[in-house]
Amino acid sequence: MRLSRYFLPVLKENPSEAQIVSHRLMLRAGMIKQQAAGIYSWLPLGFKVLKNIEKIVHEEQIRAGHHPMLMPTLQSADLWRKSGRYDAYGPEMLRIRDRHDRDMLYGPTNEEMITDIVANYVTSYKAMPLTLYHVQWKFRDEVRPRFGVMRGREFYMKDGYNFDLTKADALHAYNRHLVSYLRTYERMGLQAIPMRADSGPIGGDYTHEFLVLADTGESEVFYDSEITDLRFGDRAIDYDDHAQCQAVLEEFTSRYARTDETHDAAEFARVPEARQRSARGIEVGQIFYFGTEYSEKLGAYVQNEAGERVALHMGSHGIGVSRLAGAIIEASHDENGIIWPYEVAPFKVGIVNVKQGDAEPDKACEDLYKAFSAAGIDTLYDDREERAGGKFATMDLIGCPWRVTVGPRGLKNGVVELTDRATGESEELAPELVVSRLT
Repeated sequence: MRLSRYFLPVLKENPSEAQIVSHRLMLRAGMIKQQAAGIYSWLPLGFKVLKNIEKIVHEEQIRAGHHPMLMPTLQSADLWRKSGRYDAYGPEMLRIRDRHDRDMLYGPTNEEMITDIVANYVTSYKAMPLTLYHVQWKFRDEVRPRFGVMRGREFYMKDGYNFDLTKADALHAYNRHLVSYLRTYERMGLQAIPMRADSGPIGGDYTHEFLVLADTGESEVFYDSEITDLRFGDRAIDYDDHAQCQAVLEEFTSRYARTDETHDAAEFARVPEARQRSARGIEVGQIFYFGTEYSEKLGAYVQNEAGERVALHMGSHGIGVSRLAGAIIEASHDENGIIWPYEVAPFKVGIVNVKQGDAEPDKACEDLYKAFSAAGIDTLYDDREERAGGKFATMDLIGCPWRVTVGPRGLKNGVVELTDRATGESEELAPELVVSRLT
């Protein structure tokens, strides 16, 4: 993309309404625009980030054997009355009445709807195990929406639901999701710690939240510092292997890590004092097992091998896709702007022409731009009639992982400059070697 033809409304000054780093930088980088309290338009740069995060989520869900689908944002109140949550959910639910005087709601979650779908189409144990998920907009009417996309009213979320014949099978699905989430977050450059948490209005006996440590986190967390040394890495996981998934779960959950709602001071005191930590954390996902509660209320029964009619065991699993955009920035930035992990970055490479209009740099930039495009590397070419300092500031602000600087002085020596945004380190290379260096 040529920057002269791109819609990128960057701001030089920090917006006064932004209280945390991610909100400031998302507004300054032209990623979002507020339309109402807690409701944002995602501008082209922000939308690219959102779709890159979503792509990683889809790839890891499918790798784990889960099936994507799509459910609507508006739901019938009748299903929620059957589950008992229509009145219990509270004022966070946006309740609507349509022109036929039917009660509707803007979905904050989809347990009722997905259970109704399975109840209508699944009758035999042979369909088990089954996990369905979608990525969709949600709405929760927060009392105090703040911190940009970190605590908005409208948000983009992956929510998945497993259906299993027995509790043991459902707990394997729980373990499988925890493992898939560890891989998902690491691909985004995050270390998300699974912590015992409160189930809230979703319900359930087993639940872990995934939290990214950050000073601006809304939750106070307590943990054993050893957990921050753990990495999922490039492990080859067979998601159908119960023992293997259980081993990973135990590795990442055996050390103390709790949110403030479930913190046990006596248990925490047994952690060696040198390893006791408290901090703030940003929730970026949560998994639940809640048994047969929804199945029984909404009729999700099947016949088992013995011909008995049994209620399906369920769990749900969420990842805050739009919230992750803010969480990644909170975890990865400096005084100059955003530092995107490569897989999430809206553009992987930024080309800066320091002397636009000079024939030799212009040609070198055009050749590089075409070569990167041919290699499938998403590239932003700053071809504006703008001073070099302003171009560098823009590239740092929006967080391109790599910057290629092209100028007449370097070209005279047969080189361009390649700069790593994360480390600030630069090297000089012949223009024809830059693409192969990055691929």
